[in-house]
Amino acid sequence: MAQIGDVVLVYHRDRASFFARIDSIEPDIKKGWYNVQLLILMLPIRSVTWTLREEYLNGIPFTMENNPVRIEAVKPLAAERSSDDMREELADKGSPQGARKVIPFKRTRRSDKEA
Repeated sequence: MAQIGDVVLVYHRDRASFFARIDSIEPDIKKGWYNVQLLILMLPIRSVTWTLREEYLNGIPFTMENNPVRIEAVKPLAAERSSDDMREELADKGSPQGARKVIPFKRTRRSDKEA
């Protein structure tokens, strides 16, 4: 089941419609139902509360106003290595033979005559 803090993709009429973050999942008065607060991640940002069963949060389709809806959990992407991490790794290994040296660009001030 999707958890609080998860990002989900909501399909409406079998088309991906919007991303949302699950902000809360509280039991409803009806047994087996939950009040799920979603922060819809589109402009304007808004918050809605849907009353859903657990299986709907697991990707089982349901209907709202006779329109098919499905909630699919979004898997987080693997974190990319930062350029700082890569620089440290290269520094640890030493530079390969024949490697070129990178010289940073230094901005110089223009003289008043050039302007």
